[in-house]
Amino acid sequence: MDRWQSMRVFVRVAESGSFAGAARQLHMSPPAVTRAVASLESRIGTRLLTRTTRSLKLTEAGGRYFEDCRRILSEIEEAEAVAAGAYATPTGTLTVTAPVQFGRLYVLPVIVDYLALHSAVGVRALFLDRVINMMDEGADVGIRIGALPDSGLVAIRVGTVRRVLCATPDYLDRHGTPGMMRDLQDHAIIGSMSAGLLGGGRPGGKGRMGVPLRPRLICNTIDAALAAALAGQGIVNLLSYQVAPSVAEGRLKLILDDPDAAPMPVHIVSSEGRRAPAKVRAFIDLAVERLRADPMVNPDRS
Repeated sequence: MDRWQSMRVFVRVAESGSFAGAARQLHMSPPAVTRAVASLESRIGTRLLTRTTRSLKLTEAGGRYFEDCRRILSEIEEAEAVAAGAYATPTGTLTVTAPVQFGRLYVLPVIVDYLALHSAVGVRALFLDRVINMMDEGADVGIRIGALPDSGLVAIRVGTVRRVLCATPDYLDRHGTPGMMRDLQDHAIIGSMSAGLLGGGRPGGKGRMGVPLRPRLICNTIDAALAAALAGQGIVNLLSYQVAPSVAEGRLKLILDDPDAAPMPVHIVSSEGRRAPAKVRAFIDLAVERLRADPMVNPDRS
């Protein structure tokens, strides 16, 4: 048995916690698995596993060797994939995650065009209003809005969004247009728990610039808060991309200029960088081009 196969056997034994389990998974006999690990230990000159009748544990040297073996074997598999063309032609399933409404409005059109361009790829779209662990969820590409925490993800900035205040023209005709932030306390406020309440996160709380605000309606979803605003029920505070279609159609009107509404960056993130498979690179290239060209996502280029 060659060295690389012996390493594969050792890794499977360590992962499964038993020689018998590794043998079943590898379709090998238990004695062959035992000989492979013994061969490695003999070649290296140190014990990798501590064996008892009831347990199997990695030694300190075995733990380090296990991590190195996994890395080396992963690089070998990657090299084989490159040679086979998996890194040249988009194939397989791509998993993309984004906030719900941003995904529906801006990412889904990119996905549709991507599928049309690459017939050998399928896409799994995870549109969620929460930040997920991309590795745990098996996501290849993510769209993140806001400041990025320190992580191992590779990020490409594609634009900015900001919080805005808006209401229907009819509501403003009936109740007047506020001229400054303090005027908001005389208006019906619509709050969204998904986007953060305008009134400081709770009914009757202090809003921005110390203005006491009492939302008449608090919704647990962005869509519901937006629908209430479109029905003329008050002033809503949402992200610019969330109201952009309604503003463009004239159904909502932007009011004031919230001094606390600092722009928030929009990034495309992935974990593999330049060594990513073709399916990931092709999607990122297309998404960067489309999102940077969209004035709703990248207002500086409008």
